[in-house]
Amino acid sequence: MDPRPSLLVASPSLHCPFFGNTVVLLVDHDADGTFGFVLNKPSPLGAREILGELDLLSDGADSNLPVMIGGPVSPETGWVVFDPRDAPEIPGDTMHLTSEIAVTASLSMLESIARGDAPRRALLALGYAGWAPGQLETEMREGSWIPVDVDADIVFDTPVDERWDVALRGLGIDPRRLVVTAMAQA
Repeated sequence: MDPRPSLLVASPSLHCPFFGNTVVLLVDHDADGTFGFVLNKPSPLGAREILGELDLLSDGADSNLPVMIGGPVSPETGWVVFDPRDAPEIPGDTMHLTSEIAVTASLSMLESIARGDAPRRALLALGYAGWAPGQLETEMREGSWIPVDVDADIVFDTPVDERWDVALRGLGIDPRRLVVTAMAQA
């Protein structure tokens, strides 16, 4: 599998309670495993609640900033996925995935958001999706995931409930026309 950032789209045949119909922003993939964030599972917590829990809440805080359940691993951690081109400051620990997508877990970015200085295109991810070495390759061979080129418009601008469909349609796949059949175990 290509180690460059990409989107992983759950195959229509993936019937996992957590990962079914998800889109994952793949952040890192190497011999040690794979790391990314689910982009289309809204959190029941809003940005103001999270900033309040961190004692960062101010009147300027962006209450419209989307918050996603980034994955089932370490749900107590928080990450900011953002477009660095319009960020007021870029923390030193930022991972640049493309010219339009960066990721940080920096407290200074959360402080900027609390002051109302959030990048125009951003989201918060609680937790992350992780795979052990070789696990994702096995799941891809089984047909569970479809790799798609990373697209900042899907990450930031596509409505959350449309991201899975839009990512598949970008490959020429109409999810409503697919028929998934169960294969018998030999």
